[in-house]
Amino acid sequence: MSSVSKLPKLLVDIHTHLYLPRYASLLRTRTTAPRILSRTTISGQSEERLLILDNEPSGGRPVGPQYWDRDEKLKFMDKHGIDISIVSTANPWLDFLPYPEALSLAKDLNTDLESYCVTSPALASSPSLHRLYALGLLPLVPNAPSDALASFVRDLAANHPNIRGIIMVGENVWGEQDNGHVLPLALGFPFETTAAVTRLILAGTLDRHPDLRILLAHAAGALPALSSRLASCIVHDPRVAARLQHDARYYLGRLYYDAVAYGSAELEFVSATVGRAHRFDSSSPEVTGKTAGNAEDKERGSARIMFGTDHPFFPAY
Repeated sequence: MSSVSKLPKLLVDIHTHLYLPRYASLLRTRTTAPRILSRTTISGQSEERLLILDNEPSGGRPVGPQYWDRDEKLKFMDKHGIDISIVSTANPWLDFLPYPEALSLAKDLNTDLESYCVTSPALASSPSLHRLYALGLLPLVPNAPSDALASFVRDLAANHPNIRGIIMVGENVWGEQDNGHVLPLALGFPFETTAAVTRLILAGTLDRHPDLRILLAHAAGALPALSSRLASCIVHDPRVAARLQHDARYYLGRLYYDAVAYGSAELEFVSATVGRAHRFDSSSPEVTGKTAGNAEDKERGSARIMFGTDHPFFPAY
């Protein structure tokens, strides 16, 4: 029996965030975005809101203990049967600070992260494991010297004995070879399509022109895969949500796509995602609970995928 098979089956949340108390305190002292400000609600209650952009009509996102209190994180985990969480800091990170300040704060926050995790409860089924682990924070801000960042990583590993992983400082992990046309062809063109059609959707163009027919190259790039994330972000921005008559995913059923995706599995996914669009005909804030595309959805979606070969650039085998 392999060592892997002997490990207990655990539910691990590998993408979960927090604002450490030290970081939240800094944001409270700021007078320009990003900042945490206090205000009184219509009901007379005091609340804090995180303002990342200066011109947010909603006044920012409501924040509270669930963003920085470890007990609240553990309660969330217990409620949903999560054994272990791997936490990380979140937007806007250290982006708004000059490098010297970002460097100093990153050191302090990593110390806080270590304490947050090392002093967390042990996992009942595996006492050698903590319930909380973390991804370290680097001062990746504009004008950060690359050699200083390398030194920061070395010091991080030396000063925090609980850090695990492979330190690859000094290794050119991106490689020195020229990648030629690969990135522009594989990612650049589809990402440009994704951004362009998303801007059309957000502008309300498809609502104003319901008979408009648009054919999207490369099966709309990343839009099908990111459509639910897009819908969720719109729901949390009232200014944008007010422009649209439908959930963002609904508009995928109004578009046409070419089949230049280079894989049958990818085209099947696009068909299913496009084919379920009719389920999102309202602008309701519901962003979860819709079932994945079924066979009927795939058939409906495939009717909006146009034949394309990309010949002669990539001839058929």
